[in-house]
Amino acid sequence: MAKSLSPPREFGFLLSDVARILRNTVDHEARAIGMTRAQWSVLVRVQRHEGLQQAELATALDLAPITLARLVDRLAAMDLVERRPDPEDRRANRLYLTKAAGPVLTKLGAIGERIMKGALKGLDNDDLATLVGHLTHVQSNLKFYQKARQNAEQK
Repeated sequence: MAKSLSPPREFGFLLSDVARILRNTVDHEARAIGMTRAQWSVLVRVQRHEGLQQAELATALDLAPITLARLVDRLAAMDLVERRPDPEDRRANRLYLTKAAGPVLTKLGAIGERIMKGALKGLDNDDLATLVGHLTHVQSNLKFYQKARQNAEQK
């Protein structure tokens, strides 16, 4: 017989399980069109913030710079992203989408909509707004906790 956990711990396990299932689903669907979830994430972030420095993108995605560089190399080889020199910092590159990225992002967007529509079936917009609000609050708490831990480690 399974032991029950405290509600906060039960929430943590459930959230982790949902995230894992979502990652696996997205990985599978992205592979079907020759992409990875990581590449998808980079493309969408560049779409949202075109002209972002590569180093800023690595930080935003919580990736090591070398890991992001490899992802960008692959996306550039696929003619989906291009690096342009930063006019203010000759050591830095800024990232931009190519024309070829448009149709790929359209496909990825449709896949994402289909996945999330299925995942959120049975929840109305008010439910979703409440859920997003609560998860945003949890995210903020975790970022604060992480920052406090990092500050303590530096002392």
